[in-house]
Amino acid sequence: MTILRQLFSLPIQQLLSIPRHWKQSALLGLDLCFIPSAVALSVVFRWGGLDYPLETTDFLATMMTMVVSAAVFLRIGLYRAIIRFMGQQAILTVIKGVTISAVILAISAFLFRSNIPRSTPLVYWAVALIMIGGSRLLIRSFYHGVLRKSGDKVAIYGAGASGRQLLSALLPTGKYCPVVFVDDDEAHVGTVINGVSVYSSSQLEELIQEFSIAYVFLAMPSVEHARRKAIIDELEDLPVYVKTVPEFYDLMSGVAKVGQLQDIELADLLGRDPIPADPALIEACIFDKVVMVTGAGGSIGSELCRQIVRCQPTELIMFDISEHALYQISKELDRLKSQGKHAARIIPLLGSVQNQKRLESIFSEFKVNTVYHAAAYKHVPMVEYNVVEGVSNNVFGTLSAGRAAVKAGVENFVLISTDKAVRPTNVMGASKRMAELILQALAQKYSGTVFCMVRFGNVLGSSGSVVPLFRQQIQNGGPVTVTHKDIIRYFMTMEEAAQLVLQASAMGKGGDVFVLDMGDPVKIEALARRLVRLMGCEVKDKLHPNGDIEIHFIGLRPGEKLYEELLLGTNVAGTGHPKIMRAEEELLSEEDIDGFTMSLQVACDNNDCEAIQTILLDVVDGFNAKDGISDAHWNRRLANGINQINPETDGKVITGRFNKS
Repeated sequence: MTILRQLFSLPIQQLLSIPRHWKQSALLGLDLCFIPSAVALSVVFRWGGLDYPLETTDFLATMMTMVVSAAVFLRIGLYRAIIRFMGQQAILTVIKGVTISAVILAISAFLFRSNIPRSTPLVYWAVALIMIGGSRLLIRSFYHGVLRKSGDKVAIYGAGASGRQLLSALLPTGKYCPVVFVDDDEAHVGTVINGVSVYSSSQLEELIQEFSIAYVFLAMPSVEHARRKAIIDELEDLPVYVKTVPEFYDLMSGVAKVGQLQDIELADLLGRDPIPADPALIEACIFDKVVMVTGAGGSIGSELCRQIVRCQPTELIMFDISEHALYQISKELDRLKSQGKHAARIIPLLGSVQNQKRLESIFSEFKVNTVYHAAAYKHVPMVEYNVVEGVSNNVFGTLSAGRAAVKAGVENFVLISTDKAVRPTNVMGASKRMAELILQALAQKYSGTVFCMVRFGNVLGSSGSVVPLFRQQIQNGGPVTVTHKDIIRYFMTMEEAAQLVLQASAMGKGGDVFVLDMGDPVKIEALARRLVRLMGCEVKDKLHPNGDIEIHFIGLRPGEKLYEELLLGTNVAGTGHPKIMRAEEELLSEEDIDGFTMSLQVACDNNDCEAIQTILLDVVDGFNAKDGISDAHWNRRLANGINQINPETDGKVITGRFNKS
């Protein structure tokens, strides 16, 4: 059978690749042959034999039926449908065309006074339908039955509505060959869907071996995350590549379609169902207000913008220094507005958060009510290699935005912070903790603006996320690079993080540090191994020397630590929301902050990384600069003999080496 498919496959593929108008012409010519053949067969069936006395009037009636029917077929679009994608609507068009053709035959026989039996048009209708419609179904069946078999064998997990839609989407492509359904519901087991049998999910391992299945597609978009995780756990040890249809929300909103298969996301592996958002909390600082998001083009900033426009602000001001990023989110939100999904006025503004006067002007002229400050440099190694810029953006950008908000009378100011601000071992975390201290100091002195901070860990799908990197490395044949065997991280979905930020902003009283419940930490090595297996490969190690993908441990990067924390101490209070807590931590006065920031500004202006590190060590509780200074510019200056150790640092600073890798 395999040899037969190979013999048929190449010529049929060449036939299908010819221009479509030629195929339409060939199909029309075939129908022009079917019509007189159907008339002749109808007369034979009705007459009861081949001895019917054919006359010129019968020939004229048949010719008229053939010509007019062809014109009707063209008019109703019978040849617009692609046969291998032929669905219910195309079949109805065939029935409609054949019915009209039968009426034309009856009229033609009457006009030309043909002697064919009066019931012939009824018999003709049935015969023509079999010939015209049946020929199309036969071609479609042949295509699906022969050409598709060259695709990768697939098992569809879930025989519900999504599974059936996925089967319909896969059948015409030829890339995948669905051979079985599997389902947990015994009511579906034993049934047949479009020629594909449904089996119990407990039989999947046997089916994979029997049918040489290479892929399992999960078609359960509405199932709870805990159940999805349990299913994925069962599939993890099977030699298949697991993909899934988009989630139910994306399908219902029209963002995605069933046939748009995607790889398993970490959200599926976490198995945690997000707690439903409280609309009253989300809208408290947004509904009918002017809202501004700094860093609007970034991962968190852009998701905040998507969430905010759903809450009906009067205006959304998107502020970013990156023209490309701002253009992308602006275009996306404009498209959503044209689709009637929000009515907010979208205002994209370019600029730096370090420009306090521009921010003051924007806050005042647009009468901004709420600011979500997401503008920051967040990649730990990148900030370690660019200390001055990292501190300037994260510290002085926040200081400028906070002071501008006070002067312009902004009602609410929310800082997007990070778990790396807790006992930081890197400049990025220390700079974000100092940004928190700055806003807490402003909150103590000024009551007109409510300042609060929201601190959380890694966000799935954000730029630099580990999952896309691992997936790309696996697709390239490995190795998968993990920094350390024992490294762990907290993870949260982008949508969940944004919703919790919006809800936390409504709880702020002034100087609050809100901490989001990130669930259980994830061991990165275990995550890498799971992704390797779920992508149909086997980890290559000492126990499995014939595996496919190796995992290499490359060592912690500058400033990186094995685990992250969300609290500086143990003092934490509830907020009434099950996933949001309020941290009780030590503060600094505005006078202290002014002194530190002035010194820090001088250090940044002088590109003095030693002085910057000294100040951060003094200000930020628990800061441990374990890897010294890795700033690329600073270390090149040292290598060139330009810098000397500053006596004011009193030996507190450790000078590190820039890791070229």
